[in-house]
Amino acid sequence: MNVVTPTEELTGLEQLRRAFDKDRPGYRRGIGRTLKFEMIELEEGRVVFGGEPDQDVYNPIGTVHGGYAATLLDSAVGCAVHSALPAGKGYTTLELKVAYHRAMTEATGPVQAEGKVVQLGRRAAFAEGRLTDAQGRLYATATSTLLVFDR
Repeated sequence: MNVVTPTEELTGLEQLRRAFDKDRPGYRRGIGRTLKFEMIELEEGRVVFGGEPDQDVYNPIGTVHGGYAATLLDSAVGCAVHSALPAGKGYTTLELKVAYHRAMTEATGPVQAEGKVVQLGRRAAFAEGRLTDAQGRLYATATSTLLVFDR
């Protein structure tokens, strides 16, 4: 993820656009750099991250570690909620549940984690995510509960 100084004047969508602006001085990719993924779509209430798993994210049994899928999905659902927040609001994840549908390897190729807001309330938000490959095969799904707070 990228670090942006929270600004009460900016909506969540505006903050994310600034955070992921590769032309911005001081642009940092954070966890995206570590796990080699990046934001590829951003709109209010919906975010897509893309990456291509390789052996750097393998577990000892020779497949992609579940934490890779969980991190992409957590990023997607969290940023989906962030993108829907009005100015002056923040969020934090209270719960993330991931279901793994099939194993990934480096042969899987590019994957996308799409996060969507299900419901955004004054104090809580709910989001869901799907991790798929280029052919639309499902690898993992996630649901998340997030706390919404005043900054």
